[in-house]
Amino acid sequence: MPHDVCLIRGDGIGPEITAATEKIINAAGVSINWIEVDAGLRCVEAGEPIVPDRTLKKIEEVGVALKAPMTTPIGKGSVSPNVTLRKRLDLYACVRPAKSLPGVPTPFEGLDIVIFRENTEDLYSQIEYMETPTVAMSTKVISDPGTERIARAAFEYARKNRRRAVACVHKANIMKISDGLFLRTFQRVASEYPDVESWDVIVDALCMQLVTKWRNFDVLVLPNLYGDIVSDLAAGMMGGLGVAPGANYGVNCAIFEAVHGSAPKYQGLDKVNPMALLLSGTMMLRHLGEDEAALRIEKAVEATLVKGIKTYDLFGSAKTSEFANAVCAELA
Repeated sequence: MPHDVCLIRGDGIGPEITAATEKIINAAGVSINWIEVDAGLRCVEAGEPIVPDRTLKKIEEVGVALKAPMTTPIGKGSVSPNVTLRKRLDLYACVRPAKSLPGVPTPFEGLDIVIFRENTEDLYSQIEYMETPTVAMSTKVISDPGTERIARAAFEYARKNRRRAVACVHKANIMKISDGLFLRTFQRVASEYPDVESWDVIVDALCMQLVTKWRNFDVLVLPNLYGDIVSDLAAGMMGGLGVAPGANYGVNCAIFEAVHGSAPKYQGLDKVNPMALLLSGTMMLRHLGEDEAALRIEKAVEATLVKGIKTYDLFGSAKTSEFANAVCAELA
């Protein structure tokens, strides 16, 4: 029986990398009923919200979505479609694996970490105001319930996937109340998982240690802002945003997405690396219980890279479609 999955083709290079991902998932033998929903630039140009209510309702109804990058228009008052989806659907856990890949040049061999970023609180609550004409204020929101659910998600993932340790990343030495609450809540949750090692690390120390002692880390759990920064650092360590997958999980639904931008200057050039969306697709397949197909696709991607079939961002010359065809050939 086919899986129902909502599909946002995105803007810019979104449709191209979406087509490549669809083709490869189909070649892996997974039957998916793609339900296309509207969001992004086309909605704004039509005078609609960047994520219409009908799209949000359909994703809630289906429970799973694959999303290509979208463009946020500049100077038109539009909010980020990513932030809109996360807030309206309460997608509280942003999960971003970072793993070195064969054939992808990086000095960080053996990198294999998973980042759990709290997705709804912190400075991204967007509570800002001008205290005086020359002083701007932003409110950092950290709650016990919000922290508990992201910490619990990280420990449950670690236990299920036999990961050895979860580290809490914070700045509680300075922000003793807000980050202090994040740390204390993490420690309380950690006490319920004695089979998983846990410790904490200050965020600036983590950034230094990630690029010197990356093998010491396994699963990281962070507040929103630190998670945003560290996950992009980790993406750079694995070879760039073009190879970095991502997912956003809530209680009732999940959205799997490429974390890079829509790159409109490359639109229609058949040039951009589809791996970020494709590997996000393998995360989606595991969410749907298609573990074997996900593993087969990942192995096919690795075999393709080892053969030197790479897009420009990985110092290759393959086009988007050529890379997709090569992965499909490995799956045959």
